Amino acid sequence: MKYMLLIYSNEAAFEAASKAQVEEVVGAYQAYTQALTKAGVVVASDRLQRSASATTVRTADGKTKVLNGPYAETKEQLGGFYMIDVPDLDAALTWAARCPGATYGVVEVRPVWAM
Repeated sequence: MKYMLLIYSNEAAFEAASKAQVEEVVGAYQAYTQALTKAGVVVASDRLQRSASATTVRTADGKTKVLNGPYAETKEQLGGFYMIDVPDLDAALTWAARCPGATYGVVEVRPVWAM
């Protein structure tokens, strides 16, 4: 079954981090990605640009509204994702717990609804 691991963290805290701290985080993600790849469970993954680069689209009453920036002001922003294909939720939760995002923010685990 496919699951999305949605990684949320505080963008401002990451930007304020020292070069050594950033290198530590990047190294942790590289090792995690290698582990997922070696296990053969990663389907896709990527880092997202800052939430300020987002564009939000909403259609109501037949009219489309396009807004610059994220829709909601939150403490943590969606910064990236992994899509994994594992046997069950327990396996997905095990991988999520190993994700560096679980240390530096939160990882939301959501099953993919096959269409």
